[in-house]
Amino acid sequence: MSDLQKQRAGEAAAERVEAGMVVGLGTGSTAAWFVKALAARGLKGLRCVPTSEKTADLARELGLPLVSLEDVSQIDLTVDGADEVGPGLALIKGGGAALLREKLVWEASKSCIVIADAAKVVPVLGTFPLPIEVVAFGHKTTGNRIADVLLDHEIIQPARARTADRGLVRTDGGNLIYDAKCVAIHDPVRLADDLKLITGVVEHGLFLDLADEAIIGKDDGIEVLVP
Repeated sequence: MSDLQKQRAGEAAAERVEAGMVVGLGTGSTAAWFVKALAARGLKGLRCVPTSEKTADLARELGLPLVSLEDVSQIDLTVDGADEVGPGLALIKGGGAALLREKLVWEASKSCIVIADAAKVVPVLGTFPLPIEVVAFGHKTTGNRIADVLLDHEIIQPARARTADRGLVRTDGGNLIYDAKCVAIHDPVRLADDLKLITGVVEHGLFLDLADEAIIGKDDGIEVLVP
């Protein structure tokens, strides 16, 4: 039933968009439902900023007009999915390996709505592995430094480079993704700060104090959460 929940969340978020808006398009399976629902509305004067090449391809296929982040001074509304939605709308994102572009778009937005199925709402962040985007050069050394930071946060398992059938997963920007199995992140603010201090870490998947609202799809409708 998660696909139906994702669809409901995406469609509800699409109703928040008005003609003439600059809209940030998220990445992932839930965000794809939003993109489809937005295209179906046929609003005039939209300018859409995609957070990944995959999202850009879908938007083009559906006839949505695209611009780059460099083409706009500010984004009116960004709608994106999440891997986990925690207390205060603290999020883990990056399962789709687009976290850097996503965060750039989120931070350029007046308002951000996260959309998710009910299973993504958790009491404590950390069950879903935390993605960390790193520069490819010297990434094993960077991985060791990440492991040291994780240990300081009582996270025993080191982060590991994400792989796929063709080897290491690379982002649209050519970086690598390390996934940290945190189990529970008790101080996400401190962990976020500590990770950003590591040379070689480009960005992490902790999205804190960025979401203004969450639309959670359920079997019988939607639920709206605020921080």
